[in-house]
Amino acid sequence: MEPQAEKPGEADGARVTPQLLKSRSGEFALESILLLKLRGLGLVDLGCLGECLGLEWLDLSGNALTQLGPLASLRRLVVLNVSDNRLTGLEPLAACENLQSLNAAGNLLATPGQLQCLAGLRGLECLRLRDPLARLGNPLCASPSYSTLVRELLPGLKVIDGERVTGRGSEFYQLCRDLDSSLRPGSSPGPRAAEAQPWVEPGYWESWPPRSSSILEEACRQFRDTLQECHELDRQASDSLARAEQALGPAGAASSFVF
Repeated sequence: MEPQAEKPGEADGARVTPQLLKSRSGEFALESILLLKLRGLGLVDLGCLGECLGLEWLDLSGNALTQLGPLASLRRLVVLNVSDNRLTGLEPLAACENLQSLNAAGNLLATPGQLQCLAGLRGLECLRLRDPLARLGNPLCASPSYSTLVRELLPGLKVIDGERVTGRGSEFYQLCRDLDSSLRPGSSPGPRAAEAQPWVEPGYWESWPPRSSSILEEACRQFRDTLQECHELDRQASDSLARAEQALGPAGAASSFVF
């Protein structure tokens, strides 16, 4: 197997410079930059990044960062991605009072205590410390009680590692977790599920003989009587027509027109 290639610029210790920021953002003034993507540049030093005071969205993933000191001045920062770096702490982010979403998967965070600095961020709702699809995590994620500890430490979180833990939809994720736990080898059987009950009463789908109805029988009787009366009227009409034709026959017609 070939050795893993170094990230671009990692060997030279890439550093954030004003020229880099301007070329990446297209802005002349650093204070005017709102969105910045510095992904996969092999950065080891954030340099003058702290001068981007208006920055709201920042992607620093896939670099070689070990500390985030300059980010402490980014009070307007809302979304931050520092995944796939070499961070052992997040202390500077305590000053990012508007931070709402943080992705720190793929770093070296070893204990839940290293997240204590985020407890004062009231707007923080989404936190990712592991990403199974990208195969990124942190040492602290290996603990079976990892998710519970994070929720206790940061009760304001709504989404942890892409799963909603509070609010609308959280019940679905909890159900998935319960099912996953019950299907793991060696898992305790837990309480016995209630036996399934039929949706309808016994015999619901059986065919029943037609039931007699007094109303229906009376209607049929009246119909038969009316039909019989019609036949009788038809017979009487036929007799009357026959007598009329006989009276108006040839003999009767000739005598009627003699002058």
